[in-house]
Amino acid sequence: MVLALILLAVAIVCVIAIFREFKRQNMFGAAFSAISALVFGFFSIATIYWELIRPLVTGE
Repeated sequence: MVLALILLAVAIVCVIAIFREFKRQNMFGAAFSAISALVFGFFSIATIYWELIRPLVTGE
C-alpha cells in the first residue's frame, strides 16, 4: 500500500510539472511530464485496486 501512495505522490508532482512547463512554453518537458503522469497514475490506481478493492470483491 505504501508503494501505491508513493506512486500517487509522484503522479501528482508530474501533473504540477505539466502546468509549470506549459507556463514556460517548454513543450518537450510538458510532454515528458504528461507521459510520466499517465504511467505513474496508472500504476498507482492499479496497485490500489489490486491491494484494496480486488480482495473485497473476490472475498479473499
